[in-house]
Amino acid sequence: MVPYSDILAFAAQHAADDPLRLILQQQKYPDIDLRLVSQQLEGQRQASAKWPTLTRCHSFFYPPKINREQSSSELAARYKAQLFAKLDCSTFADLTGGMGVDTYFISLQALKCDYFEISDTLFPITLHNLSALNATHVCCHHANSIEYLAKHDTCYDLILIDPARRDSQGRKMVAFEDCTPNLLDNLPLLLSRCRHLLVKASPMVDIRQALMQLGTVSQVHIVAVGGECKELLFLLPGSHFSTSSSEVQFFCTNIKEADATDTITFTSQQESEAHSRFATSMGKYLYEPNAALMKGGCYNLIGQRFDLCQLARNTHLYTSGQLIDSFPGRTFQVLDEFPLNAKHAAKVIPEGKAHVAVRNYPMTAAQLQKKLKLREGGNLFVIAATLGSRPMGWLCRCL
Repeated sequence: MVPYSDILAFAAQHAADDPLRLILQQQKYPDIDLRLVSQQLEGQRQASAKWPTLTRCHSFFYPPKINREQSSSELAARYKAQLFAKLDCSTFADLTGGMGVDTYFISLQALKCDYFEISDTLFPITLHNLSALNATHVCCHHANSIEYLAKHDTCYDLILIDPARRDSQGRKMVAFEDCTPNLLDNLPLLLSRCRHLLVKASPMVDIRQALMQLGTVSQVHIVAVGGECKELLFLLPGSHFSTSSSEVQFFCTNIKEADATDTITFTSQQESEAHSRFATSMGKYLYEPNAALMKGGCYNLIGQRFDLCQLARNTHLYTSGQLIDSFPGRTFQVLDEFPLNAKHAAKVIPEGKAHVAVRNYPMTAAQLQKKLKLREGGNLFVIAATLGSRPMGWLCRCL
């Protein structure tokens, strides 16, 4: 058994050390596993941004890097915990528990919680950590969760499953049928054991294809954290829950910080029935929807709801003459419109430094940056896009 307390005590004494350099001193400290110490130092530094609550638990033992990378962030886990509460649930099972972050934060809302993990390496670490976090009502199972459900008739209010997205060679998988366990093969069993089934999928999954594969989906939650799409969640009604609605609801949420989120809710029908207005010229302000909205395909509706003009059918940028403070995404003030060549770029950006972004434009951002002879950085943005049928460029400042 790994001596967690010894490793953590040694890590605390070397908190300022470089983890990679520390590993090279194994001969100096023969009685301590410096690989595990380095793992703790890296995990503790990662936790300050990804899991701030865990930093207050000095007995928390961080698992290997791959497990930390595959784990939900605290903000994403809290989002799922809020969803659990909104669904009026009290019992919960995490069938692919991993590092236990989702399990812990959802358990704070639950009366009964079961955690499952099949890994011989990861299970004892999470068992220790849940105890250190005083999550005493979480029952931990070192078992194959699918086999467990097949042998027991326990029913939960909510089951969460996040199939492993790496094969035996460590290659990343996306499709449900390529992940472990195979979600599609086990879907009838899972639905028979819950009121709600929450499937966490790769953000790269095609939503329309997933809806066809999963069948009766009631909600799709697209969760972005800090502007980056992190989680794709499909909520299915289980066999022990009846629903009268056949319309899938989309929840596009961008979590900016713990108490600040943008959420846009819509249905596919509302999006298809919404009408875009198209710009003939650039207004004073330019708007870029957040990553969750882009993933959810909320293109027509976002323009209609915020009274904006879209630059072109396939250019998912919007403009207006008036500032919309509540827009869910980035807002730019348009400073100038200019031909996208190095001569004009030197005139409007004399310091030669700006961020370059392209949307529906016949050149990549890197190619355009090179063409304009610009260095990355500064407070200005060069945004190139197609307005109507014309490729154009604007100098902007992000508000």
